[in-house]
Amino acid sequence: MSKTIFITGAGSGLARGASLGLAKKGHKIIATTELTSQKTDLLREAREQDLDIDVFKLDITNERDRKQVEEYDFDIFVANAAINEGGPLGEVPMDRFRALFEVNVFATLETAQIAAQKFVKKGSGKIVFMSSMAGISATPFVGPYTASKHALEGIAQTMHNELKEFGVQVATINPGAFDTGFNKRSAEEMWKWYDEDKNFTPREEIEKQQAALNDLFDPKDMIDKMIEIIPADNHKFRTVYPQETEDQLKKTQQERWEMEI
Repeated sequence: MSKTIFITGAGSGLARGASLGLAKKGHKIIATTELTSQKTDLLREAREQDLDIDVFKLDITNERDRKQVEEYDFDIFVANAAINEGGPLGEVPMDRFRALFEVNVFATLETAQIAAQKFVKKGSGKIVFMSSMAGISATPFVGPYTASKHALEGIAQTMHNELKEFGVQVATINPGAFDTGFNKRSAEEMWKWYDEDKNFTPREEIEKQQAALNDLFDPKDMIDKMIEIIPADNHKFRTVYPQETEDQLKKTQQERWEMEI
């Protein structure tokens, strides 16, 4: 059955691929991009693939942009827009930490609230929060992003319980480390403020963690999983993919209960 699906942050990465793939499956897609240039590029690709996708520029931190969401009717809302940034939590400048929460938590919840109010009135609908393996695990020097996604997990689990009596479903999708450029870009801002003569965190430890980003999964597999899960009527509250990431996270959570200081 065809669904109308609203997706934020579809200008690049997994959400862009999922938007195109869901449209190919016959779903009506409203795909939004942070920048106008991304809108132009997504529309070009949609035309090349002969796909009917409604695209508009939506910076979720912009109140005027968010008001546009109210003009659309949809069955599923995918809260995907996010930014990623690294840095040691003991030293990260608070303006950078706040910037991540502004997008990944506050503005994400504000857009989800618009969807929730629409769905409650209709008595049906689904909100899918694009979380991350970082919403469950905690990796050194990925703290700002990790903290924002842990907050998002709390939001999603709470809304799941609060909205189900209104017929509204809430779920998360938690990708592992996929090669979309999103993770690799996360380090760029940190090197603008990090100074090894002033900061106590050893540069080589940060670079060692960043080197792990050279071994990433093929994004096509995650996009295919999103195309399967997003329009589905029934599935698990949390979709962690791939399976090896799910297994790793379950092991990590168990270790937390046994962790000592």
